[in-house]
Amino acid sequence: MTNQTAECVECGSSLEIPEDVERGEIIDCSTCGAELEVVEEDPVDIEEAPELEEDWGE
Repeated sequence: MTNQTAECVECGSSLEIPEDVERGEIIDCSTCGAELEVVEEDPVDIEEAPELEEDWGE
């Protein structure tokens, strides 16, 4: 089994994605430190992870 690869949406570097990756998983780019979210598993598609927002007690 081989890892998949994806391109960092921030810096364009190649990322190795584990084969058992799941939608919603957060991956850190080792080059620029960006937090990326897996939005599709097969083929792997990643986007910039959304910033955490406070819920203001709701």
